[in-house]
Amino acid sequence: MPPEDDLGRIHCRLDELLAERGMTLTRLSELVGVTVVNLSVLKNDRAKAIRFSTLTAICDVLRCEVGDLLVVTPPGAAPGAS
Repeated sequence: MPPEDDLGRIHCRLDELLAERGMTLTRLSELVGVTVVNLSVLKNDRAKAIRFSTLTAICDVLRCEVGDLLVVTPPGAAPGAS
């Protein structure tokens, strides 16, 4: 199990990437084949895990790299502050 202070350090930039591309979460859901609810959990930094197949599909649709979608917050920084 990771140290307590490591929990929640991954920030998902899905909102920003969707806005940059003028795409809705609903449209992404249709293209990726993942429910809007599951994408919303990811978007709001509440996901505990993500399948590689889902991650790959999101990156393919958004034409981005994993590092564009997910960023690691420095230790001690506020979640989402990268």
